[in-house]
Amino acid sequence: MVYTESDKRYRRYTITSALPYANGPVHIGHLAGVYVPADVYARYLRLQGEEVLFIGGSDEHGVPITIKARKEGCTPQDIVDRYHKIIKDSFEGLGISFDVYSRTSGKTHAETSAAFFKKLYDEGKFIEKESEQYYDTEAHQFLADRYITGTCPHCGNEHAYGDQCEACGTSLAATDLINPKSTLSGSKPVLRNTRHWFLPLDRDEQWLRQWILEEHRSDWKTNVYGQCKSWIDAGLQPRAVTRDLDWGVKVPIEGAEGKVLYVWFDAPIGYISFTKELKGDSWEQWWKADDTKLVHFIGKDNIVFHCIIFPAMLKAEGSYILPANVPANEFLNLEGDKISTSRNWAVWLHEYLADLPGKQDVLRYTLCSNAPETKDNDFTWKDFQLKNNSELVAILGNFVNRTVVLTHKYYGGQVPERGELTEADQAVIDSLRQAPERIGRAIETYRLREALAEMMNVARMGNKYLTDNEPWKSIKTDPEHTATVINLSLQICASLATLCQPFMPFTSEKLQQMLGTEVCPWSEAGRDNTLMAGHQLHEAVLLFDKIDDSVIEAQVAKLEATKQQNALNAWQPAEVKANVSIDDFGRLDLRVGTVTECHKVPKADKLLQFSIDDGTGMRTIVSGIAKYYPNPEQLVGRQVCFVANFAPRKLKGVESQGMILSVADKDGSLALLEPDRLVANGCNIG
Repeated sequence: MVYTESDKRYRRYTITSALPYANGPVHIGHLAGVYVPADVYARYLRLQGEEVLFIGGSDEHGVPITIKARKEGCTPQDIVDRYHKIIKDSFEGLGISFDVYSRTSGKTHAETSAAFFKKLYDEGKFIEKESEQYYDTEAHQFLADRYITGTCPHCGNEHAYGDQCEACGTSLAATDLINPKSTLSGSKPVLRNTRHWFLPLDRDEQWLRQWILEEHRSDWKTNVYGQCKSWIDAGLQPRAVTRDLDWGVKVPIEGAEGKVLYVWFDAPIGYISFTKELKGDSWEQWWKADDTKLVHFIGKDNIVFHCIIFPAMLKAEGSYILPANVPANEFLNLEGDKISTSRNWAVWLHEYLADLPGKQDVLRYTLCSNAPETKDNDFTWKDFQLKNNSELVAILGNFVNRTVVLTHKYYGGQVPERGELTEADQAVIDSLRQAPERIGRAIETYRLREALAEMMNVARMGNKYLTDNEPWKSIKTDPEHTATVINLSLQICASLATLCQPFMPFTSEKLQQMLGTEVCPWSEAGRDNTLMAGHQLHEAVLLFDKIDDSVIEAQVAKLEATKQQNALNAWQPAEVKANVSIDDFGRLDLRVGTVTECHKVPKADKLLQFSIDDGTGMRTIVSGIAKYYPNPEQLVGRQVCFVANFAPRKLKGVESQGMILSVADKDGSLALLEPDRLVANGCNIG
């Protein structure tokens, strides 16, 4: 391993990844920010021969779960059972190599969380205080933040939540909302006193400042350090660790009936309880031994909880190690817009695996190469296609395929004997030997985009080496050096089988099968003699195939349909106009008539000319609805409603004797008003 001085004492690695809420599937934003980077890191360490525990699991408590259950008319347990399976299966499908993937609704977790709370409570580590919280007098319960909506005081969004406005992104307190209302009953909540237990973070401010702002100033990512510094400099405040809810881990003390542990207290304890489930009596060495390195992979929205709140909890308990690093990433956007679960604006992992079978590594590669490590980045389907076709197919896949095909063509599929080396051959060998260290250093410092690029540079080097030497020509003029070129190209392929494994495990396995070899330890991945002369290869197969435009167009169309549906969902009826008297309404003469003829008005793209039988004769009405009825003949024979007593007016030279009534739908389309059965022409409406 490429050790730094501070790394030398570590014998094992505890790697955690943020627990996804089990109220919906996992999307590409989660993958790019947390799970793919964590998996690359864990796989790399295993190849280094390190003891690794990679922990994942579903966060199954909290208000989002109960809201989902209430909307669907089922229990919270029904919700978490359904989505835990979807999430777990999706991760397995993408090759996320958790050593354990559990859930916070389990018995071991409840016992571990309750015991953790009780120890801190017994030792006086909490402060107990009363505060005012919104209460729904109709539902007879206190309201968590997400059960309260109202108008955002910052941007005027009328659908802001009690903890955040999703329109402008501002964090809120429920009491900040204008015109708050309960999502349970729709009524206006009232403030009532309730008692809770708080973690006094203000008492931890001094040691947190020393630990984060001084000890980790140089080795933590700048976005993590900056957010922590901002919180600490603003002054830390006590943080509630209990909530008035009926779904979650019950607070294990007398006088706390109807209260559960706040989800951000019990969720990170899940890392510990999941370790207990897997490791049994030996779990403590992964959490309490000084020679264990603890690393949290999270998104930027979880920085405060994993860098300040959870460490404060561990420090208060007294026997746990603290995280050595928290390599949080920024957010991934989708086609220029923020990924949003509530708006269904996402690429869901389980749908991707179904829509593009066999393309797991293409997604892993794209997300890693575009990882939002220092700033928010954007995923587009066109870029996804480009990375597959122009990089994976054209560079890595092309190099491997050409090398193996030529080996079969010239040497019966056996590795040829290497001859005398040229300077160019030696330069390739030297570069190959350096590759594991370059890639490893980048992974160890959480620069995975750089690490992936260095891996692909090995494939680029192989491609260039093969092209420059043209073995398909030199086989006739210099067969000895041709054998050397093919031999070295195969050594590069063998190295790539290991070097690509953290990033693209399915591709690595495919390449191993083709070469008839196994992944070697990372330290040996740059050797130039992995494949001995005479070693038999298997038949060449394509590592990747091109993705057609039709595949991408189908995914873009799916997003476009989502965008249109969101526009419909966001539609609100116009405000009702000022009241009018019955006499005013009575002055309108609304009637029914039958369309006998309809055609476009010449030189007027928007106008249709109707001939209508109104019961007393024929009248002409011109209406600006042509774009909604491209075949106006289809309106002939239908009965329509119209205003009969408007003064005639000329439109494009045609006198219109009334106005046809229509309704504009929320999607912008238009529909004519018609009676629901045939009535006599000239009948009055009203």
